[in-house]
Amino acid sequence: MTTTPLVQPQLIPHQDLIKQLFTDSHLHAYAVLDGASNPALLDHLYDVERPEFACLYRGELEPDIAECAPYLVRLQQGSAFTQWLVGNCLGNHWGIFALSQEELPKLLHHFRKLNIIYDGDSNQPVLFRYYDPRVLRNFLPTCSREVVVDFFGPVKAYFAEAEDADAHIRFDRT
Repeated sequence: MTTTPLVQPQLIPHQDLIKQLFTDSHLHAYAVLDGASNPALLDHLYDVERPEFACLYRGELEPDIAECAPYLVRLQQGSAFTQWLVGNCLGNHWGIFALSQEELPKLLHHFRKLNIIYDGDSNQPVLFRYYDPRVLRNFLPTCSREVVVDFFGPVKAYFAEAEDADAHIRFDRT
């Protein structure tokens, strides 16, 4: 008996990422970016163009924590931020991409719920760095149906940098 995978991975060449993110006008493109992997992130978020974004950590953060925190950013086709991100992310593990019909506040609520998981042995809270593409591409194919449903929530598709760093893996829920 064969089982149907719960997520359907598809390899997307890097040059097709923009097309994948902006083909469906009913979906918004987002990036979940890791400040710890990208020291220039805050400079680009607070640049003149200033994309719509929010920190995945709550409350007022000390500057050193804010610099290393994860951020949810709504991407706009053709914007300087989107061009900088897509043009420089490959091989750097800066974050993941997501497609959703939802606006940023609802997606922020969803992603904040994913930040903490509980260790199976000690039941202690642990920071879950799902926004690291190396984590996401190994995590999603191993998930149970319940975890896939919870993890995707309002997200229609995720994109994680492939291991060979010349492509991205698109994950759709089957």
